Amino acid sequence: MTVSDLDRLHSQLSKLEDMFPGYVTEIVEGSIVMNPVRPFHGKTITRAWSELEPQLAPEWALVTHVAFPFDDDNEFCPDLAVIPAEAEAENRSEYSPDLIEFVAEVVSPSSIRRDYEVKPRWYASRGIANYLILDPLQGHAVTLWNPGPEGYRGRDTIPYGPDLTVDSPLGKLTIGTARLPVDPKAPHRS
Repeated sequence: MTVSDLDRLHSQLSKLEDMFPGYVTEIVEGSIVMNPVRPFHGKTITRAWSELEPQLAPEWALVTHVAFPFDDDNEFCPDLAVIPAEAEAENRSEYSPDLIEFVAEVVSPSSIRRDYEVKPRWYASRGIANYLILDPLQGHAVTLWNPGPEGYRGRDTIPYGPDLTVDSPLGKLTIGTARLPVDPKAPHRS
């Protein structure tokens, strides 16, 4: 795929999002994927953002749902990503994944496999030190660290309730999980 082909595809994805408000569009494993954004999803993002932002040094900024093309078959739009503030100030709809210093995804019923299996391999392959999964379906957070070529080598699962602290290259980042929503209708996995 040429650069102009990628630009054209990205332009088409942007049009899809405009045509279907309330959906986030990504390319995952060569397929265009549209996820509806539900209230618990949005509330989780908002609460995590409001806690993380004041903890970041001025040279870092949070972004949400902007494109990070990893290759022709994978263009992710993370729920939360920390990138240099200078890059964020460019106000683009697409950035290099090499800019991501910290990334978080919020699990929805249709994103379980992508968030737990596909994205960790890609995020780790780019050396992103910390990947945080916030799961309102299970009522827990999963922290992944120590990236390697096959994925993350460190993993902890913490039930919602206590404060969660991630020791990242950005410093210690803390999120109070007691206020994160849990979907009471979700079919809980074991």
